Order: sequence, then C-alpha cells, then structure tokens
Amino acid sequence: MTEPAAADLRVLILAGGMSYEHEISMKSGRRAADALQRQGIACEVRDLDGELLPVLQEFPPDVVLPLVHGAAGEGGSLQAVLELSDIPFVGTGSIGARRAWNKITAKDLMRSAGIPTPDWISMPRQAFSDFGARKLLDRIAAKMGLPLMVKPNSGGSGMGVHAVHKEDDFPSAMMGCFSYGDEALIETFIDGRSIAVGVIDLGDGPTALPPVEIVPLHGDYDYAARYNPGATRWTVPAAIGEDVTARVAELAVEVHRTLGLGDMSRIDMIVDDAGGVQVLGANVAPGTTETSLLPMGIKAAGLDFGETLATMVRQAIARS
Repeated sequence: MTEPAAADLRVLILAGGMSYEHEISMKSGRRAADALQRQGIACEVRDLDGELLPVLQEFPPDVVLPLVHGAAGEGGSLQAVLELSDIPFVGTGSIGARRAWNKITAKDLMRSAGIPTPDWISMPRQAFSDFGARKLLDRIAAKMGLPLMVKPNSGGSGMGVHAVHKEDDFPSAMMGCFSYGDEALIETFIDGRSIAVGVIDLGDGPTALPPVEIVPLHGDYDYAARYNPGATRWTVPAAIGEDVTARVAELAVEVHRTLGLGDMSRIDMIVDDAGGVQVLGANVAPGTTETSLLPMGIKAAGLDFGETLATMVRQAIARS
C-alpha cells in the first residue's frame, strides 16, 4: 500500500482501560501523543472501553498505538481484536503478547532457549485451600530456601510483588500477590542490581538500548517508587562495565526474539555482584511517562522519542 504522508496520518493511541494501571497508561498515551504531534502526525488518545469496536468500524485509523497496561493491553486480547479488524498497530502481535504476559510461559520458553532466569515454582490460589496454606508454604520454603520473590503470574508495575526474607513474611506476601491474580509465581530471590534494557526494532532487526539501572531510594521498586518523581534514582547507561553491558544487551535481544516480540519491548534483569545476569521477564507495552524506562534508553541512545515512535508507526502501516 502507499504510505501516507505524516500530515495525512491519523494515529489512534489506546490507553487507560479497566486496570490498576489506568492513570499511568493515560499519562503514557498523552506523552506519546505529544511526541508524535511534534513530528506532524495527528493523534487521538482514547480510553479503552466497550465502544472501541464501533469506533474502529466507523472511523478506522491509519494505525493504532496500544499503550494499555494490564491484561487487556498486554495479554494479547487487544492485539487480537486489532488483528481481527485488519487495523495496523505498533508493537507485538497477540501471540507474542500472550507469551510475555504469562510469566510462567515466558520463563519456560527462556529456560528452553538457554536464557538464564531464576528457578521458580507456580501455584494457583486454590492449591493453598486444597493442601493447606501453612503446610504448603513450609514445604516451598524448605525446598527452595529463603529469600524468595512472590509475584502474580500476570501483572506489571510491581503490583502484588513481595520479597520473602523470613517464613513469617510468607503468608502476607501470598495474600498480597493473590490480590492481583489467581496464580502465584514464586522465584528464587537474586540479590543484585536491577537493570532494564529496552529493545526497539526500527527496520533492521531488534536492537538493545543502553541499560538503565534502577535504585529505589526507600524500600522496594514498587508502584510508588516507579511513578513518583524523586522516589527512585535511575542511571543510564548503567555503570556495569563493558562486558556486562554487552551481555545484558545480547540477552535482551535474545529474549525479544525468543518470545516473538515486535517493535518495542523492555526486558527486566538482575545483575549479581559477580556480573552474572538473570532475566526476570519482558514487557510488551512499556510505559512512556517521564519516569518510564524505555524513553530513558531511547534518549541515551541518541535517538529522539517522537522520531522513534513515528518510525514504528510507518513500519506498522508498511506491514499491512
């Protein structure tokens, strides 16, 4: 198809939706719209709701930029709806999104590909009723050892994620986890530096951006630390040495390819004191707010955020 000129493009940015991350998603959408408008591209930011399908049918955009966080935007369903509607969109397709959203599936695929990821066990909420919560927690602690990380199998923004350093913390960590999902992922705790590596594909294959080191100033890197200015210190590029920098870049691209991800992703890792790297997971709809990690990596790579998004928009149209 003939690619429209920038002035003729109409981009629909989908954000919000019914998730705990609604407001952050809307902030991402507005910032992305500002960046694209500076490139001369007309944008509309729309809160995801039940009227999406009629809107897509009556006023189909040239391309959609999905920035919805949570299950609707990251779990593959929104991507599947856009695929069914034959509307080009930026990012990962429905299959890749489902793989990344389900942490257990993603870890299975990574482990099969030889990508290092912390040992884990998964348990549904019902198992704690069937086998007795205290007895099951004791067995997990005895088998895996402490400390452990407890997190919902599907979710983002640090919601429901808890470190367990002593057995007395285990029950409350599980309760917090199950507030955000019905299946828990329980991982071996890896002590080290939190590193995020953005991956973008501007037409020549996936490329890793400079790594970002994340240092929360008080407590864990939870929802408040992620989105409240002044609660976290970010260093980009991360001061982890050339060899480790090359290693995290290599792993980020390998994860991106293994999970079948699209125009952009964010790969989360831990680097231990010996320089060993463990991959925690991948995000297919990384935030684009002032405190989001992907735009930090784009800027550190010497790229303009708006130009990068505009390139992805044109690629999405070309794919159609």
